[in-house]
Amino acid sequence: MTTTRVSDACKRPALLILWLALLTSCAVAPQRPSVPATPYLKADWKALPAVSDADLQAGFAAWRSSCPRLKTDAAWASTCAAATHLDGTPAAIRQFLQERLDVYALRAAGNRADGLITGYYEPIYPGSLVRTAKATVPVYGVPTDMVSVQLDSLYPELKGKRLRGRVEGRVLTPYDDAATIATHGAKAPVLAWLTHPMDLQFLQIQGSGRIVLPDGRHLRIAYADQNGHPYRPIGRWLVEQGELKKEDVTMDAIRAWAVAHPARVPELLASNPSYVFFTKGPDGDDGPRGSLNVPLTAGYSVAVDRTVVPLGSLLWLSTTRPDGTPVVRPVAAQDTGGAIAGEVRADLFWGTGDAAGKLAGDMKQKGSIWMLWPKGAALPKAP
Repeated sequence: MTTTRVSDACKRPALLILWLALLTSCAVAPQRPSVPATPYLKADWKALPAVSDADLQAGFAAWRSSCPRLKTDAAWASTCAAATHLDGTPAAIRQFLQERLDVYALRAAGNRADGLITGYYEPIYPGSLVRTAKATVPVYGVPTDMVSVQLDSLYPELKGKRLRGRVEGRVLTPYDDAATIATHGAKAPVLAWLTHPMDLQFLQIQGSGRIVLPDGRHLRIAYADQNGHPYRPIGRWLVEQGELKKEDVTMDAIRAWAVAHPARVPELLASNPSYVFFTKGPDGDDGPRGSLNVPLTAGYSVAVDRTVVPLGSLLWLSTTRPDGTPVVRPVAAQDTGGAIAGEVRADLFWGTGDAAGKLAGDMKQKGSIWMLWPKGAALPKAP
C-alpha cells in the first residue's frame, strides 16, 4: 500500500522549495512503500534463467553499441574496451560476461522479485511540414521561453531531476501544462503538423517517431525536453471516468474510445498535464535514439528508472509477451521515460510501425530483472 508524508524537502532552503513548488507543490508527496535498503541482491550466475544463443548474441551486441558513450564511465570503461574486439561467438560472450561481471537480482518494495514490464515503439503517423486543411496539430520543438535547471550539483538527492519554468519579471513560474499549450500554443518552432491530436499524444508517450510526409519521405523526430509537469496516464483517466475497465486499457482501446467520443478528446488529453517537445532526429534506418543517444535495438533495448539502473548497464530480463510466450534475454539499458519508475521496472523497445505498436500497446507483463555489473566497481547509490 502506498503511504504519504509531508516531504522533508519542504524544509530545505529556498531554491529547493522553489523546485518542489513547481513539481510537487511542496505538499503531501507519495513515497515508495517500504523499499529494501538496497535494490541490488547479489546472486550467482546459476540463478540466471537460460537464454538462447541467438538472444545472447543480439542482447550483447545491443549493449556493446552503448560503449562509445561509456568511454569515460568509471564503472564500464575497461569492460567496454575489452568488449570491442571480442569474438562474437556465444561461448566467447558467456566467458567474457562471467569473467568480468557480477550478477545482482533487482528487488522492489517488500523484497519482491517481480515487477512491471511494458513495451514501447517508434510510431509512424501522417503529417506535413506545413499546416494544411487536414494537418492542424503542431509538433513543437523546445520553447524559447522555457528555462531548464539541474539542481543535483547542489542537492545530490535530486539526481535526474530538473526544474522547468518560465521567468516572469524576477519570478520563475511553472511552465504551461498540456491543456494550456493545446489551447494557446507555445513560443516554439513547429517541426511538423499531424492530422489528429491522439497521434501527438501517443507520439509524446513513446518519445520518438516518424512522420510520413505527402511526398512519401519520413521525418524522424526525437524527444528533446518536457514541460516539467508530471506524467499522468490517459488510460487511468478513462478508468476513473468509468469509460474502460483497468484490464482493458490498451493503446487500441484508448484510440477507439477517442474515435467514438471526438468531443471529449480535449478533456481526455487535458488529464495528462505533461507535454513533450521534440527535435529532428537523424535520417537512416537505424532505430530511434534513446536517452543514452545510441540507436535502440528492437527487442533488446529497454527504458529504465535511471535512479536504480544507470544508463549503459547490461540487464538480464525474464518476462513474457502478451500471449504468454517467454521473453528471456540480455537487454541494454539505453533509455528512460516519465512513466518508468521503480526498482523492477522496464519498458522494452519493440521496433517501428504498427506491428511493433500492437505488441507494445498490449504489453503489461510481470517480469524479473538481474543487473550485470562490472566486478570491483562500486554499485550505484540506492534511490
